[in-house]
Amino acid sequence: MPRLAHSGAALLAALTVAGAAPAPSAAVAVRGEVVGHSVRGVPIRAVVLGNPDAPARVLVVGCVHGTERAGEAITRRLRAEAPRVPDGAAVWLVPQANPDGCRAGTRQNARGVDLNRNAPWRWRPTGPRGSPFHAGPRAASEPETRALLRLIRRVRPVVTIWYHQHATLVDDPGRHRAVPRRYARRAGLPFRRYPGDLPGIFTGWQNATFPRSVAFVVELPGGPPSSRAARRHAAAVLDAARRAAAGVRLPAPSARG
Repeated sequence: MPRLAHSGAALLAALTVAGAAPAPSAAVAVRGEVVGHSVRGVPIRAVVLGNPDAPARVLVVGCVHGTERAGEAITRRLRAEAPRVPDGAAVWLVPQANPDGCRAGTRQNARGVDLNRNAPWRWRPTGPRGSPFHAGPRAASEPETRALLRLIRRVRPVVTIWYHQHATLVDDPGRHRAVPRRYARRAGLPFRRYPGDLPGIFTGWQNATFPRSVAFVVELPGGPPSSRAARRHAAAVLDAARRAAAGVRLPAPSARG
């Protein structure tokens, strides 16, 4: 990937200031790739809106728990909004990070592991085997977890949004608060800290590993979102992408053009 002209901190600063945002590209590329496989061998797919090498990258994960699938409607809406992705930005979508759980209608993956307790951040055993919150035998034991970690390390998103249900809030990640707070305001959700100190969660790992970026959880209400709600959330994602792109000077063209 091209070298970023500014640091992640500069990108985050750009998300919080007003100013003219880049216009959307006239023709935004949409492409898909397989980033890993589930326990049962089902492909975990990512869809990239815009140039995947764009300096400002936003990652959106629609569904981690198979009983919390409302975020998939937002990823579908974002695909429909692909022409609005601005120059200098790319929006990476993972509609289903847990395809086995989505097919079975279970919170856990096919081995009974809660993927959002399986990340390598303050990992510890949580819940016995068979519990909805079973963290697995060790950190990053699950192929779905490893696929997500690889993708994040490769893409290095400046903003990552993880959709869950049913708490109806945008979780305060405790840092770079202006970004999720603005999202909450645009999406019409309260902005506050989710209660409890949860081990093995992806946002904890990301925020500890990449301190110049921000990852946060959006807890959607129960049930499928209305079309209006999906549009509102998609607009909040695109707002984050525009602001990130506004703070990036595109790298000079390579010798190959």
